[in-house]
Amino acid sequence: MSHRTVRAGLLRFAYPGGPPVLDGATLAVRGGTRLALLGANGSGKSTLLRCLSGALRPAGGTVTVDGEPVTYSRSGLRRHRQVVQLVTQDPDDQLFAASVAADVSFGPLNLGLSGDGVRERVEEALTLLDVTHLRDRPTHQLSYGERKRVAIAGAFAMRPCVLALDEPTAGLDPVAVTATMAALDRLSAARTSLVLATHDVNLALAWADEVAVVVDGAVRQGDPARLLGDAGLVGRARLARPWVLAVAEGLARRGIIPGDVVARDEPSLLALIDGLALIEGPP
Repeated sequence: MSHRTVRAGLLRFAYPGGPPVLDGATLAVRGGTRLALLGANGSGKSTLLRCLSGALRPAGGTVTVDGEPVTYSRSGLRRHRQVVQLVTQDPDDQLFAASVAADVSFGPLNLGLSGDGVRERVEEALTLLDVTHLRDRPTHQLSYGERKRVAIAGAFAMRPCVLALDEPTAGLDPVAVTATMAALDRLSAARTSLVLATHDVNLALAWADEVAVVVDGAVRQGDPARLLGDAGLVGRARLARPWVLAVAEGLARRGIIPGDVVARDEPSLLALIDGLALIEGPP
């Protein structure tokens, strides 16, 4: 699914009567990428995702798929939504059918697929999001975390190349966060490119292949450890440095671990410390 590259080039956007939200924002979502989009509240993360999906038309700049600009006619947007699907932060903005299966089948039915084709897509989406047991449940009887996963399943059933997710872990307890991220890992393994807007710098560092930081209407995109380790950039974006980078830096200053080795999560940091202990031997 993730064979296509979606790019936003020098996007400009402002809501009526307001200041620019995006002002020269550039972003590339390459095939198979897990991209975390970070920034403060009001920085433009959601607006950028909506522009990528075609839900908003930028005042300037372009959104392209494999170099071809998106067209905003009815047919053009229909084609684009088979490339990029957006999952909003509040699942209740997307769930409306009487049951989970009916909701997940809505998109494939509107593509004009046969009954067998729709059923195949629904089964695949329910399985990957681990909500098969909820198939016949009314959507209003689901927990918040279940509604989030069902909303993602509905978008995935369209088999997009890029799935854009606005704060998919916001408001979830730790168990639900783990379940949601496990589901996203399965979608990534199914070769769907994922763009995840989040405030969680620790999650972004551990999960993403690339990060993009939205600050002052523009975007800085690159290696997670390099960008999230940039104190100036993180400060301007009103984010915090990931704790594992701060701890690793402190250990390096004390000569406990090398300064040129990057740990991106707790297991990799502990493995690095344990590995050095094995090399040095017992005291």
